Amino acid sequence: MTPIDVAAYLDRLGLPALPPSAENLAALYAAHVERIPFETLDQLPGVDPADAVRRIISTGRGGVCYHLNGALALLLDVLGYDVSLHPAGVQSRFAPLPQGPNGTHNVILVRHLPAAGNPEGRWLLDAGSGEGFHRPLPLTEGRYEQNGFHYGLHRTPGGWRLDYDRRESCRGLDFTERPAAPEEFALPYAEQAGTHMAIFFEYGWVKRHHAHGYDELIGCQLSHVSTGGRTSTTITEEQQWYAALAGVFGVRMPGLDAEARTALWERVRHAWHARDFATAIRPPRAEAVR
Repeated sequence: MTPIDVAAYLDRLGLPALPPSAENLAALYAAHVERIPFETLDQLPGVDPADAVRRIISTGRGGVCYHLNGALALLLDVLGYDVSLHPAGVQSRFAPLPQGPNGTHNVILVRHLPAAGNPEGRWLLDAGSGEGFHRPLPLTEGRYEQNGFHYGLHRTPGGWRLDYDRRESCRGLDFTERPAAPEEFALPYAEQAGTHMAIFFEYGWVKRHHAHGYDELIGCQLSHVSTGGRTSTTITEEQQWYAALAGVFGVRMPGLDAEARTALWERVRHAWHARDFATAIRPPRAEAVR
């Protein structure tokens, strides 16, 4: 077991150390998705969960699925949960067809925590997307509602399919029950710059859950998504952009001096204005949650 600073990690989540239970798992997961953002301001090095934990604790940075789910799975393991990582693939606006569990994403499964409505005690977690379900979902076929958002979970020949709420940017994800070691995701992560995922790093995408939806910063557009829809504001100034990073997402970029901060802002701003945002980011979406 890789040693990590559990006390500091839990302090970042605002929670005490508690024994494994379905209730405590739900609290841990909700705190993680609320406080540790999905972000692609740069392509952070490697996929080692212990490195991700140290970065989360010391810098307030987040990461992509490999970092966030890897770090949370490591924390749960240290706390005594029966937990594992699993290959997944996201169907998004950039990948309009189901991707299958190809390892371009991952999810967490936790076992042996029976609760009302989930007697088998198996739970699905995904802290690595910045949106989606706010509490763990039972790994049982069915339709689930959380604060007005609806999700569908069903078996497929390759494993499982989760359909997202129609208001969210992801359409769904496919995953397998085959456990995967963290290092299995090193190559898919290294190759993301040559796939449809490259656009995430081009714009510097930042997202975080909250109890009633999610917040999202794509390039210069800050959006709040809830059951009432999406409200968006265009950011035009460097100071305003960094204020949104810190105030909405808790990302403060402590390692950047003034020159580097301006360089990051200019990179994001130029990328934003160089594309047709409406076409590149948010094409029409026809299908709803099954």
